Amino acid sequence: MVRIPLTPSELARGARLGAALRRYRGSRTMADVAESAGISVETLRKIETGRIPTPAFFTVAALCGALNISLDTVAHLASDSTPRHSEADAS
Repeated sequence: MVRIPLTPSELARGARLGAALRRYRGSRTMADVAESAGISVETLRKIETGRIPTPAFFTVAALCGALNISLDTVAHLASDSTPRHSEADAS
């Protein structure tokens, strides 16, 4: 199976996701959060550093549960908040 390379935008979104999760983890250890979410510490480390920019939905959902944050909050924090201009706006 050939994987299509991620776009710079997708990589940036993964970095924002990782930063948001790291912020919400606060002073809790990676081991504590990973255990609560049912994932490995290495997986959490890779998500937080952006090395896994597109983690599985259920992994993100488990992390949200472990960190007591909503999926909506994480989706908002990971999204690109810069406004997009359509071609109609440009004319």
